[in-house]
Amino acid sequence: MQFPSIDPVILSIGPLQFRWYGLMYVLSFIATFYILRAESHRKKLPLSSNDIADLVFYGAVGVVLGGRVGYILFYNLDFYVANPLRVFAVWEGGMSFHGGFLGVITAFLLYSNRKSIPFFKLIDMASQCAPVGLGLGRIGNFINGELFGRQTDMPWGIVFPDGSGVPRHPSQLYEALLEGVVLFLVVRFAARRSSVTGIQAWTFCAGYGLFRFIIEFFRLPDAQLGTFFGMFSMGQLLSLPMLVFGTVMVIRLYNQRVSVPLHLTIL
Repeated sequence: MQFPSIDPVILSIGPLQFRWYGLMYVLSFIATFYILRAESHRKKLPLSSNDIADLVFYGAVGVVLGGRVGYILFYNLDFYVANPLRVFAVWEGGMSFHGGFLGVITAFLLYSNRKSIPFFKLIDMASQCAPVGLGLGRIGNFINGELFGRQTDMPWGIVFPDGSGVPRHPSQLYEALLEGVVLFLVVRFAARRSSVTGIQAWTFCAGYGLFRFIIEFFRLPDAQLGTFFGMFSMGQLLSLPMLVFGTVMVIRLYNQRVSVPLHLTIL
């Protein structure tokens, strides 16, 4: 299959360009606001709409700064040491989920201290928002024709513009499905199945670690890094601790769970 001809630029006004990838960020922040507001009402937290907007802002700053710093440190440190001014060239791409994850944790810690709200209550709510942003972000990656997969002979393989002319796994869509749709439903189920604080956050942590670890076998490793031990990518090395630690914590918390009836709907 040939890559569909999709212009990554939605609209150009003079030198200004509005891209699909940027739109995905905007949509994810909007969705995050409404999910956080609904969850804060369900959990009876003292958060107004203005408080939720502030929380989204904290999270957005954490995602962008953490994602950029994480990419530099985890994926391309030598390049940015040699070209320090390119650190600020965010329009060239270069964001890391794991860095953004740490950035959001830091931002929510600051917000938690400011509002005197238990940290894990905030992170539990955020864990339902993250899959939405991940799914939309991967769709943006697909539209950009970037972060594609390894060569494949499967019938759904796609010939990407920069993919050396061979069919490749559309790994961005795999991630949009597993890390976006499926992970959202899993975390949502955990939220309705148990009222133990932390269950949602650790379920997200374990689920993301599992799905990312699996999909990395289909995704083309970063050219500047290749694989470690001849098999594992940097994404897998960073995701494995999330899977292990998240699983341990979910099991531990479920031992003290407070269950609700199984007939409750996920959505």
